[in-house]
This record gives sequence, structure tokens and C-alpha cells, in this order.
Amino acid sequence: MSKATKRKHVTREVLDEFVTPEEKQIIVKITGSRGNNLHEAETPSGDHFLISMPSKFRKNVWIKRGDFVIVDPIEEGTKVRAEIAHILYPQQVKYLKKEGLWPEKFLEKAFDENGHPEPVVYGNTMKERHRSKCNQKLSSDSESETDDDLFVNPNHIQSLVIHSDSSDDDEISGDDSSVDEDSDVDCLSNEDVPIKTIIDNNNTN
Repeated sequence: MSKATKRKHVTREVLDEFVTPEEKQIIVKITGSRGNNLHEAETPSGDHFLISMPSKFRKNVWIKRGDFVIVDPIEEGTKVRAEIAHILYPQQVKYLKKEGLWPEKFLEKAFDENGHPEPVVYGNTMKERHRSKCNQKLSSDSESETDDDLFVNPNHIQSLVIHSDSSDDDEISGDDSSVDEDSDVDCLSNEDVPIKTIIDNNNTN
């Protein structure tokens, strides 16, 4: 079996199979990586120990902190006490919850810095999680606007009007202090145009 065929087979097995823990298998949460295909895991009872990644998964699939896996205990193990049998992705986790096989310990919700429950965010990439956070922020900001009922033509670029009571209205400072560097610029996509770019274009005209 070629490497490409093996990788395709393993990936399909991980993503498409809906498995349940067998007699001695347990569901654990990945809490860190120790290198050399070793990961630290937490059991539903709160125990922490090292688990190993079998060779069939290596260089084919990856796991990170916060992921869940089903492991086979290693009875004679002292340092490494289990080996990964199945990697659980969101669809497998959902299936196990539906079947009533998900550990209650792992049903606990995460809380943000204000003590409010964090919404569940699906997606295994930082880009997807970042986009979700930005969408939540933009949605929250839009609810506080008072001009929601005003019609805006999306085909025209809106002009930025700056009101000032000073006598230097006809002078525009050359620094960038008018742009709040702490604002959510990082929530802009590649297609968005920063406000400063629009101002500079208007000045050149």
C-alpha cells in the first residue's frame, strides 16, 4: 500500500467512522503535547497521564490541546499508560452525546473572562475560530446602533466626515493618531479597506 493510499484510508477512517468505547477503552481529553508522539491526557475522573500516538496516525492526522480521543489502556505501562485508538471530531462527539456515552466531566461549559458561558465554536483552524469571534463582535456592535433603519447603498463608498470645533479645520495632521490602533483592525478580512486608506485617497484627489 502506497503512502498516499494509506493516508487516504486513515483519514477516511478517522472522519467517517462513528465509534463507541469498548469494554476497557475510555474517552480522554488532550491537555498538552510532550513530543515524540506523546500527549498528556485527562480522564473523566481527573487523572493525568501520558498517551502515545500509534504509527498509523503519525504524519496522517494531528491532534491538539482540547481534542478528545478514545484510548486503550496499557496495563503494564508506568510512564505511558494508554494508546490512542480513535480520534474524535465534532461529528463523533455529537454522536456519543446523543447515545448518552459522553462523560459528564467533559460536558462542563467554558467561561469567558466576564464569567459568561462561551458559545461553542466548531472548526479546527485558528482562522475559523477567529472569524467566529469577529462575527460575534460585529453582531453585538450592530445591535447597539441607532441608525439600523437607514438605507445604505452598498454600491457607494461612504465618506468619512470629521466634525471639529477648532480653528484648524482646514489642516489635517500627518500622523496616524486619528486611527485607534487598539480597535478591531484584526477583524478585517483581506477584502476590507482600512479607514486610513480611504482618507489618503480622498486627499490625493
